Amino acid sequence: MANAKRPLSPHLTIYRPQMSSVSSIINRITGVALTLGFVLIIWWLLAATVGGDYFDCINDFLTGWFGGLIMIGSAWALCYHLLGGIRHLIWDMGYGFDLKTADRMGWAVIIGSFILTGAVLCSAGVFS
Repeated sequence: MANAKRPLSPHLTIYRPQMSSVSSIINRITGVALTLGFVLIIWWLLAATVGGDYFDCINDFLTGWFGGLIMIGSAWALCYHLLGGIRHLIWDMGYGFDLKTADRMGWAVIIGSFILTGAVLCSAGVFS
């Protein structure tokens, strides 16, 4: 048995990712990203209580181009996570389990997250 010439994980050669598995992975990643984004916001608020140069340093970072990218990414992660949660609530009610509906809901969450993020950022004046 130990000398057999076969792959250890044959399912990896035939597995095709499905929308529900991909969206589940993205939902977990956005959950972690939201945690990191909230840590940055807490860090900024704590720096505001300290004041002075420490706040200026953190504020310059978060209002700079890299901090702006992080905040835009956090806004997208929040929108994706919100819509993914709504999709899971629909599943919890017993709807949308057939493959066609599950795929459509997955795409709706992805596309809807970008549309919702754009709407949030426009209403916040980021693109004006």
